[in-house]
Amino acid sequence: MKILVVGNGGREHALAWKMLQSQRIKQVICVPGNGGTATNPQCQNLSLRVDDFAGIARFALVHNISLVVVGPELPLALGITDYLRRQNLVVFGPTQAGAQIESSKAWAKTLMQSAGVPTPGFAMFADKDEAIAYLKQQAAPIVVKADGLAAGKGVTVAQTIEEAVAAVEFLFKHKFNAVVIEECVTGQEVSVLALTDGITIRPLLPAQDHKRIGEGDTGLNTGGMGAFAPSPLVNPSLMARIEQDILQPTVQALQERGIDYRGVLYAGLMITPQGDPTVLEFNCRFGDPETQAILPLLETPLHELLLACTGRKLAELPPISWHPGAAACVVAAAQGYPGAYQKGHVINGIEQAQERGTTVFCAGTQFKKEQMLTDGGRVLAVTATGETLEGAIAATYRAIDCIEFEGMYYRKDIGHRVTQT
Repeated sequence: MKILVVGNGGREHALAWKMLQSQRIKQVICVPGNGGTATNPQCQNLSLRVDDFAGIARFALVHNISLVVVGPELPLALGITDYLRRQNLVVFGPTQAGAQIESSKAWAKTLMQSAGVPTPGFAMFADKDEAIAYLKQQAAPIVVKADGLAAGKGVTVAQTIEEAVAAVEFLFKHKFNAVVIEECVTGQEVSVLALTDGITIRPLLPAQDHKRIGEGDTGLNTGGMGAFAPSPLVNPSLMARIEQDILQPTVQALQERGIDYRGVLYAGLMITPQGDPTVLEFNCRFGDPETQAILPLLETPLHELLLACTGRKLAELPPISWHPGAAACVVAAAQGYPGAYQKGHVINGIEQAQERGTTVFCAGTQFKKEQMLTDGGRVLAVTATGETLEGAIAATYRAIDCIEFEGMYYRKDIGHRVTQT
């Protein structure tokens, strides 16, 4: 089999890496890929944009691609699945209608409300002045969200009403057509990624991401600075509740709207101090960097699960098998991220890190003139497994000490909430 993976991040490197562990997979083509996929002898990078649907389709048809796996949210929101399916290609990822669950916070909130899915109270505004007038009648803290794709950076948890008003003004200035203003709930965030064929749901191991740039969960939101799995917050009874009260009703609501959803349904949850799960957001794809922490623990061949979703045969598979233990991932970012940053710095030490038993997933990288160079904000995702979460975290940090590039920054407290309790 030959698989085509759309995307160029650490998530896509991890997807390619995992699928190539199966002897049934001959080759993975990454569009456009990154420095990590460029240096894997079983990978081929294809220099096309993720929104070049016609080019991707032509390549897939000529080269007998068995499965197209779409990584990022942007091509899903633009309708890549619909386009490729019309060319009789097999695609893992929801249709454009299904991708609205991520591309429109307002649409997702309305869906959850109709399905009875627990989610914080909210109001939606397409007019800036109306949003600001509403805010001035509220109390802080309060959450302001862009109604559209923002690469994980469209959420402001405002500690004052003045901060919330500034967030609204910023979003409308940057061409977002609407905002969602949401009640602020407290607790710990957990990511539950579930595979679905539109009927059956199979949750993956629960993970915890670290969105903020600064240690102690401070500073600006990012695409994610590190993750670990499984989350000890989610025991079997809580996972059963999440499946029953959140995942199943959401898939049912999508069905009732005539939406054929085959892909990842990613629930970003807040677990309140009382132990109740509430949905902060849904995403329509594998999480990044949660994927880099979850896939090293997956024992069932990944391509079998994805093909079962595309063929609506997920119910026929046995339960997903997992390796024992835990995994931790730490993101090495460029100086200045999530703001402006430089590219083109030489990365040293990846091989030495991997000799310590870790896996280094490349994200914002390119391989040029026999050198790995920085090419994005989140540059690497260093991942290790261990018998315990503490062991996995320690192994990850031992490995990341081997790596260096100019301006390299990483959080030194991934997993701090769990390891301190």
